[in-house]
Amino acid sequence: MLTGKQLIIATKPFAKDIRWKSWFHTITSLFLLIGFLLGTVYGPGIIGRIICSIGTAMLLARFFIIFHDYQHHTILYKSFLANIIFTIFGIYMISPPSIWKRSHDFHHNNNAKLYSASIGSFPIMTKQKFMESSKSDRFIYLSIRHPLNMFFAYFTTFMYGLCIQSFLSSPRRHWDSLVILIIHYSIAIFLFVHFGWLTWFLTFFLPFFLSHMLGSYLFYAQHNFPGVVFRNNVEWSYANAALESSSYMAMNPFLEWVTANIGYHHIHHLNSRIPFYRLPEAMAKIPELQTAKVTTLKPSDIIACLRLKLWDPEQNKMIPLPEM
Repeated sequence: MLTGKQLIIATKPFAKDIRWKSWFHTITSLFLLIGFLLGTVYGPGIIGRIICSIGTAMLLARFFIIFHDYQHHTILYKSFLANIIFTIFGIYMISPPSIWKRSHDFHHNNNAKLYSASIGSFPIMTKQKFMESSKSDRFIYLSIRHPLNMFFAYFTTFMYGLCIQSFLSSPRRHWDSLVILIIHYSIAIFLFVHFGWLTWFLTFFLPFFLSHMLGSYLFYAQHNFPGVVFRNNVEWSYANAALESSSYMAMNPFLEWVTANIGYHHIHHLNSRIPFYRLPEAMAKIPELQTAKVTTLKPSDIIACLRLKLWDPEQNKMIPLPEM
């Protein structure tokens, strides 16, 4: 059985960008996204436009995960054209580079550390810490982990957390957050004024709302699921955190395509330099990666994940509030 550094080394043959494949997935996804966006404006009838709007949301989710791979320097590294494409897309998705990449890199380097995993991720409190906290701190903690926060992630996580909050915390460091927010609102106002509320809703609001909601829940469930393990800094190790604290989200082929294989999250955390299109290949060829902790998008599994609130060191598991 490969463990620790040996297992990470075993994944290195898959951590190679196949340039033509990266461009194929990037360009085809981008063209599909543009096509569905145009369909929200010029599609055949209201039903056709609604279908295109939902399709746009799915393509935004897929392209964001491809963008996320690019941010890890996993695909198309040092490509001038790719940098232009993904920079524009990051602005469009209200993901300021000054805060998004730094917080996400911190999340990868500290995944499942009990006392530092909250930066770039959902906060984790122990049962004792929660009991000792003030009412306001409890409220904030539970609000961030509440399903409504994920449902309205477009406003709460992206618009407020990534843009407004980051700018207010350090205007000089995160000036791009304000610029991106201004651009975002300008596009919204332009669509509303020149094309009407229905086109604004189908082209702009609904795709953003759905894609950000899906992305927020996926990110939550990949690190908050029955069986997840959190460790203090002394006991923590990078490889164990990837395998014990990152889920494999089993999906059908269509949803795997929509989410660009982000369900193979335990492998992504083990080696973030593996391109998204090679994650299934790595899992198929390395037996140790096939014993991952599994969750799905079934309603029962979603409810089970959302109920988890606190880390109980005595039981060595996440517990819901009623178990307090």
